[in-house]
Amino acid sequence: MEKIIDIEDRIPTLKERRRRRTNKKFSILLFLFVTTLLIVLYFQSSYSQIQTISLDGAKLVPEQLYIEESTLVTGESMWSFNESKIENLLAQNAWVESVRVKREWLTTVHIQVNEFKQIGYLEDGDFLHIVLENGQIIKTDGQVIPKDGPIFTGFEDEKIRQRMIKELKLLDSEVLTGISQIKYTPTENDAYSILVYMNDGNEVQAIIPSFGEKMNYYPSIVSQLNPEVKGIVDLEVGTFFQPYVDVYNVPVEEEVVENEEDQTP
Repeated sequence: MEKIIDIEDRIPTLKERRRRRTNKKFSILLFLFVTTLLIVLYFQSSYSQIQTISLDGAKLVPEQLYIEESTLVTGESMWSFNESKIENLLAQNAWVESVRVKREWLTTVHIQVNEFKQIGYLEDGDFLHIVLENGQIIKTDGQVIPKDGPIFTGFEDEKIRQRMIKELKLLDSEVLTGISQIKYTPTENDAYSILVYMNDGNEVQAIIPSFGEKMNYYPSIVSQLNPEVKGIVDLEVGTFFQPYVDVYNVPVEEEVVENEEDQTP
């Protein structure tokens, strides 16, 4: 009986091709096995766990408050949370403008918080609450030392307060930082009347709708006045200055007024 010889044994190239196919299959299986093993080892090791939670942008509230609200906990899996859900959770705070949560390196989660800018303080009895540029109020439990923005007095009406904030956004930073307090003083003739106390000792009588536009001229106005004489700058209709001695009939050592007539910027 004639011996049957495999055609691949007769042709060396076919035999080599079969060997390559076998090696390729083996390599694929080995790769899958090693990859699966590494994945299993990774999820069982500390390198798959949150070891550091970093946060930037917290000014109005402590960083720890954001971390607690995020529900992120060190020791938990790096893949057990959804970034978007945490961003939406933190964005529910009235003082938060935007949030970005992302995984960094192997074991770090970074939270970037952008808060609304603080624009002043709302007087509430013996307390000062923080006023944000979006009109929201952050109530404080203890005494607050005003340092970023003026004190709002009498602005319980949210509509009036929002209108005032809109005007403050129009002010140059130099002018805004020079304001100590804004007092809402409505009258029968004008429901938008305000009295502004300046850090330089002067007062400004104005109305809210035109405050942002006119108040930016304040540095130019006071530059024309005697710095030793303090008084009231009236911006309600025109622009003129009255020394305190003329308004309140209070005697002063120097009754010097450089310009008692109307002052214009």
